[in-house]
Amino acid sequence: MKIDYDKVADAIYFTIKDGKVSKTLKVKDRLFVDVSSKGDVLGIELLDASSIQSKELEKNIRNGIPVNLISDIRTKV
Repeated sequence: MKIDYDKVADAIYFTIKDGKVSKTLKVKDRLFVDVSSKGDVLGIELLDASSIQSKELEKNIRNGIPVNLISDIRTKV
């Protein structure tokens, strides 16, 4: 996994897997997921990143992406 922070946009992007983005899905107001045509999660973008406390972000990263979220994403592709 690769993590990039764009200071100007105040966004964090987590590259999960290399591939061609087929769709970007809005999961929540500040959370977007890039998926391939097969429904694989390629990346996750978090906007307004500086407003999130680092401990909260670290906890969510360690816990991973909930399985039900992945299922929902795959049905939308």
